[in-house]
Amino acid sequence: MPTKMGGAGAPDDLEMGHLTQTWLATSDDEAAKVSGGYWYHRQRREAAAEVNDVGFQDALVEKLAGLTGVRLF
Repeated sequence: MPTKMGGAGAPDDLEMGHLTQTWLATSDDEAAKVSGGYWYHRQRREAAAEVNDVGFQDALVEKLAGLTGVRLF
């Protein structure tokens, strides 16, 4: 989303940002009733491969713990 932090080069339109979430929350469309998906502009998308990579997830949590001093689990 274009924000003060993302700047003018941010990859999406702020006006479009809420439409998918609203559609998922209120629609009777069968596609909107699916749970656990990754959505972009009312279209289901594949998430990054790292979503299913437990080793990557563990390494990320460890790195964040090292940076912040907070251990999550």
